[in-house]
Order: sequence, then C-alpha cells, then structure tokens
Amino acid sequence: MNQTLPLLFGFVTTPLELISFVMSVITVALNIRQLHWAWLFSILSSGLYAAVFFDSRLYGDMGLQVVFILVSVWGWGLWLRGAQLQHGFAITRLTRQGRVLSLLACAFGFALLAWFLKSFTDTDVPYADGFLTAGSLLGQVLLSRKKIENWHVWIIVDVLYVGLYVYKNLMLTALLYALFVIMAIFGLRVWSKACQA
Repeated sequence: MNQTLPLLFGFVTTPLELISFVMSVITVALNIRQLHWAWLFSILSSGLYAAVFFDSRLYGDMGLQVVFILVSVWGWGLWLRGAQLQHGFAITRLTRQGRVLSLLACAFGFALLAWFLKSFTDTDVPYADGFLTAGSLLGQVLLSRKKIENWHVWIIVDVLYVGLYVYKNLMLTALLYALFVIMAIFGLRVWSKACQA
C-alpha cells in the first residue's frame, strides 16, 4: 500500500498518484499540440498508474496501462515516421466503415473484458472497468492514428471515469479525469481546425 499524503487541493492522495497525475496532464497537453514527446510521458504515466490501479483493485485499468505502454511505443513510431513525410502525419477522420468497425471492436472488447474481470478477479466493478477499459483502448488507438474521433471517445470515457474514481476513492485521479474532459474538448476544437479530411 502506498502512504497517503496530507490533503492536496482537499484530496487525500499518494505520492505515486500525484506523480502519475502530473505526468498524465503533460501527456494530454503535448497530444493536443501534436508533439511526439507526448508518447514518452504516456509511457511513464501509464507505468505509474498501473501500480495505482493495482492497489485499488481496478485490474482492467491496470492491464490497460500495460497496453497503453505498448500502443504508446507504436504511436510514437507512427508520429515520428509521419513527421518525416512531405506533408507530415495529418489529422484525419474515420470513414463510415471505420466508425462501425471501431464501435464493434469496442463492444466486443467490453464483453470480453467484463466477462474476464467478473470471472477471474475480485473487482467490485467488472462492467464499469471493462467498458471504460475497452473505450480507452479505442481512444488510444485512434489517437495513435491521428483520427479526430479519438477526442469524442475520450470525452465520453473521461466523464464516466470521474464517477468510477470517485466511487473508488481515487479523488485526485477523479479530478484528473475531470480535467481530461476539459482538455479533450479543447483538443477536439484544436484538431478540428487542423483536420484535412
């Protein structure tokens, strides 16, 4: 168990949760600006948050952080290769088929994750954890591919995460995800202006 810190902005937190919070804010701020260094901070914050979520028995979210690390390495490579192209790695929109496939993949991921979490772990929130894990995976993959719809996914997921983290008494992380909602709305506006397709 992590030691708790005194009240911070009115919230009890741990040093690990606090460091994860700061790294995550930096990650999203860099993503909005389309700076490839966002992926390094994503890797670091995901590793730290894996430990925070393990301590809170949010195993879907813990496993998600491991996947985030892998997807972040992939996304970093895509963004670096794209920067070498003549016109860079442009922001685009999903096709209709891409949206349908994304929703189907998310629904399948939710069903599989919820079943696994309910059957093989001691989590008390298998459906919420499974749904938000599947949604986060979709958001991360779309972000890696610079699809503008990643911000729509993050807005929905982040709003729901606020409630889950309040329920799990991860108040600083709940505040982080409330901040993520605002940042995702801003990211959507910035990326919409830059979108080429």
